[in-house]
Amino acid sequence: MPTHPRPQLTRDRWTDLSGTWQFAYDDRNEGLNERWYERPLDDHEVFDRTIRVPFPPESSASGIDDHGFHPVLWYRTTFDQRPDPAGALLLHLGAVDHRARVWVNGRLVAAHEGGHTPFSVDVTGALTAEGPQVLVVRAEDDPQDLEQPRGKQDWEERPHAVWYERTSGIWQPVWLEPVPATRVEHLRWTPDLDEAVLRLDVRLARADDRPLRLHVVLTQDGEVFADDVVTIRGRRILRDFPFAETDTTLGRHTTLWSPENPNLIDATVRLLDEDGDVVDEVGSYTALRSIAATGRRILLNGRSYFLRLVLDQGYWRGSHLAAPDDEALRREVEMVKDLGFNGVRLHQKVTDPRFLAWCDRLGLLVWAEMPAAYEFSTVMMERVTREWLEVLRRDYNHPCVIAWVPMNESWGVPRLERSAPQRDFVRALYHLTKGLDPTRLVIGNDGWEQIVSDVITVHDYTARGEVLRQRYGTGEAVQQTLNGTQPQNRSLLLSGTRWEHQPLVVSEFGGITYAVDDEERWPGYGAVQSPKDLLDRYRRLVDALIDSPAVAGFCYTQLTDTLQEKNGLLTEGRVPKIDPAVLRRINRRPAAAVPVDEVGSFEYGDYPPEVMDPR
Repeated sequence: MPTHPRPQLTRDRWTDLSGTWQFAYDDRNEGLNERWYERPLDDHEVFDRTIRVPFPPESSASGIDDHGFHPVLWYRTTFDQRPDPAGALLLHLGAVDHRARVWVNGRLVAAHEGGHTPFSVDVTGALTAEGPQVLVVRAEDDPQDLEQPRGKQDWEERPHAVWYERTSGIWQPVWLEPVPATRVEHLRWTPDLDEAVLRLDVRLARADDRPLRLHVVLTQDGEVFADDVVTIRGRRILRDFPFAETDTTLGRHTTLWSPENPNLIDATVRLLDEDGDVVDEVGSYTALRSIAATGRRILLNGRSYFLRLVLDQGYWRGSHLAAPDDEALRREVEMVKDLGFNGVRLHQKVTDPRFLAWCDRLGLLVWAEMPAAYEFSTVMMERVTREWLEVLRRDYNHPCVIAWVPMNESWGVPRLERSAPQRDFVRALYHLTKGLDPTRLVIGNDGWEQIVSDVITVHDYTARGEVLRQRYGTGEAVQQTLNGTQPQNRSLLLSGTRWEHQPLVVSEFGGITYAVDDEERWPGYGAVQSPKDLLDRYRRLVDALIDSPAVAGFCYTQLTDTLQEKNGLLTEGRVPKIDPAVLRRINRRPAAAVPVDEVGSFEYGDYPPEVMDPR
């Protein structure tokens, strides 16, 4: 069975609906008027082709591989579940880009807007007692709508500049889950290291008012962390689980979560009736971890921690934003760690939650970012805000996530310096995010034109390590860079914003292009001609930032080649361009650089991903 598509709240019984579905384009947008959702199964006049779900039709993995503009898509499949008078059947859709309507047996059961976040619906009332249950999904994704959050999905027909092929329609798992009528609906875990408590917020769906008890068992490495039973009144309950206080001295690594020691706490949450019988049972997990920004340092679990991140687009040539399979998500995490990074910046993508689960379990920090819209308007603000709230709710429990980034490089707010409404929107998103999650870092507008942020972030694509040293080698140099040099010819701090007590992270740099094949070379931010040249350039850039006492971390652009952007440390096929062992030594070093001649005799293709050591 594949990995559970909702790893933070699992039940043993669920049905994966991935696979071959019937499919149709609706370029004339006539399907609603013609009631395609009621078409008989043996009528193939409309649903005249098939698609592999959950791969977007623009991708080869879908079996469609059509890169043209098709704003309306229809999907149809069947399933066999029957109505259960004692329970309900939930239909879950991980992500449908951008606007979706869902019918079961011709009955409209759900509508959702937002192409990157999940939605669920109880379809019990639409089920029939006999025959197959017919599921139809209509997806509307206007390729040229710049008011919708789209991230790196291109609005031109073919990829240009730094934008890529589109990922329309269904692109994350679709699945069914039989559940009891009274059940656990949502869990929210909040570790508080200062108070030495783990807080749990439980939300219930209730079919009646009978007395219930909540039984929570927490274990870590097989040892019972907590075993608690409490009576429930209403639909919500809050519980605090105290733990032995952990300071910054010996032994903390055995309890707290970090990339070096990803200690998780497994949870079993049960609802019990008056007789002690189980009404519902779910699995979950959490961790004890804190993140803070103070005194120009980033603190992980109360101690200074240098961020060594790599920018990850989460894009595959054959399947676009959809992962090829579960294993690909795990391998991505393992490869990042093998290269010596301690985290990723998930760029312009709300990733599959299974990827975050592997980051939790294997130990990788995540800098999470909202996909951008590109045209500022009231509609854009409503769409971004609504979907961002869903992102925060979905991913709040993942201990790997340490930072939220609602905006990047003023995308969607292009007149930030001159427009008070645009500045107010950035401030509003920052404060809304902090209000909903005060436990994590929030970066209001990553890269430049910053007006409110827990961390000052800079995007600087100079090709020379010595220039990075000049710009960021000391606190005085940083002040000059922020106020005078202003890389990329952008104002880094807007009027009234100063670098005072925040950490500074160079959250994009590098972008060195090395094409390992004969394809047309993409110039990027500086091209090299050999693995040795790539390693030398990379070492000089990274050394400059690691050596600086004024820098709290970096994020290198980027992990993999992505279509026309040939500036990855790996190819699109996830094959290293330079020896991972040498990269690992550079990235992890506390001081002196690794000599260039340590590249040795490594050549492209000599180090296949399957033999990489994730440690």
